[in-house]
Amino acid sequence: MPDPSCDFYCEKILKGLLNVPIYFENERVFAFHHTNPLWENHVVLLPKKHVESLLTLEEGDNDLLLELMRIAKLIAGDFMARFGAARVYTNLGDYQSSKHLHWHIGSGKQLRPY
Repeated sequence: MPDPSCDFYCEKILKGLLNVPIYFENERVFAFHHTNPLWENHVVLLPKKHVESLLTLEEGDNDLLLELMRIAKLIAGDFMARFGAARVYTNLGDYQSSKHLHWHIGSGKQLRPY
C-alpha cells in the first residue's frame, strides 16, 4: 500500500495546512471548493481515510464508498437545483494527479483546459 504521506490530500488538505473553502465535512468525508477550479462551480470530495483510488477500495470500505456516493449525490443535486447541470467523476492511473481517491463535482463553463 502506498505511503499516505506522499499524497496531496493527506499531507496538505486533511491536515489543514492549506486553507480551502469547505463545502461539507463529517467524520468520514471532506468536500471543498477547488482552489484552481476547472469549472465555474467545482467541488472536490474525498474520504478522510487514505484510499489510493477507486480500484483499491476493499470490501471493508463499502460503508465508506456508500457515504462518498451519498455526499456526491447531495452535492450534484445541489448543483442541479442551482445550475441545471452537474458532472461527477473520478480519475485513475495517469489521469489521477493525486493518488488519493477523490471525486470532482462540477457545473458551469470550463475555466481552463484539463
